[in-house]
Amino acid sequence: MFEYFPDNYVWSLAVVGVLNSGGHIDEVDRACRPLREASERGADAGTEEFFHAWSAVADRLVAAAVADETAGRVRSARQKFTRAANYLAAAERMQSRHWEPRRRAYERSLELFAKGVAGRNCRRVEVPFADSSLPGYLVAAEGVDGPAPCVIQWNGLDSTKEMLYLTGFADELASRGVSTLIVDTPGSGEALRLRGLTAIPETERWAAACVDFLERRPDVDADRIGIVGWSLGGYYAPRAASFEKRLKLCVAWGANHNWGEMQKRRLDREGERPVPHYWDHVMWVWGAGALEEFMSIAERVSLVGVLDKMTIPFLVTHGENDRQIPVEYAHQSYAEAVNSPKRELRIFTRDEGGAEHVGVDNIPMHSTFIADWIAETFAGR
Repeated sequence: MFEYFPDNYVWSLAVVGVLNSGGHIDEVDRACRPLREASERGADAGTEEFFHAWSAVADRLVAAAVADETAGRVRSARQKFTRAANYLAAAERMQSRHWEPRRRAYERSLELFAKGVAGRNCRRVEVPFADSSLPGYLVAAEGVDGPAPCVIQWNGLDSTKEMLYLTGFADELASRGVSTLIVDTPGSGEALRLRGLTAIPETERWAAACVDFLERRPDVDADRIGIVGWSLGGYYAPRAASFEKRLKLCVAWGANHNWGEMQKRRLDREGERPVPHYWDHVMWVWGAGALEEFMSIAERVSLVGVLDKMTIPFLVTHGENDRQIPVEYAHQSYAEAVNSPKRELRIFTRDEGGAEHVGVDNIPMHSTFIADWIAETFAGR
């Protein structure tokens, strides 16, 4: 993995995530160069400095985008707004939830993203859920006459629907005749930050809401709805697909077979963490008031004894050098899905790339493989 900050995995992970979401190397370098000394103090210290350095680059891009708009250069303006949204989202993601400017920064990143993707194949939607709704984007299949198959895409512990869209995965599916519904689930993105929806282990409840939404759409083939989840979504999606029987395929983009067990290992300082202020972040995601309460919830976040209920095609991808979630969990998820009629395990190696967590060192290695598998599975191959 490209590690701009060699002694700080968490900060380097943020940099690589931005680059995989359309960030430009010169702009990323401008944001990171002033932070080299701060990065040596550890993942949690200096996150406000991280915010201000990245925000400064975003602000310059916004000013340039406004100038483009004034001159009638709409395409150029939208490209700059999109990158600014990407950088600001990266800056916001690194902050403590208690840092007061964080909420406004997130709201601004959503505003910039909306400006950037205006005119693209990316329609904002709301999925009714309980007494609220789950915000999402619908990316329509291309070249399909009539209803198209559709994949529900969920993020993980700390990513957002905007990050998922900017990886280009939904465009890969669209070009293969498959639509994508990208959703901020409870505990993530807008659902958590602006609506206060926290995660629960029974993710089939979210899946049911998403399937209900898609079944009402005339442009979706209700008999070909699948689900993909990355990172912690590698628990969320397989759990959902094991109980929500209207789903027709499932992909764990990075296995998360026993996330609760992994939290105990992290308490023993085993494995890397995805974000600064980690323990406070996970308590926020799961609505826990104390670490003990969170650990009690986390014990239920496991696929042990669940995946024998998976009765649809199931793909597990994982990087052999995943420093957050060990590759052994990928083998466990694959091994326990004994009733899947078509199951496949794909481990990406250091030699080929995509060997880090969710393949963040080379996301297209995972995304194109998964897109091909989905298209072929829906086509009956």
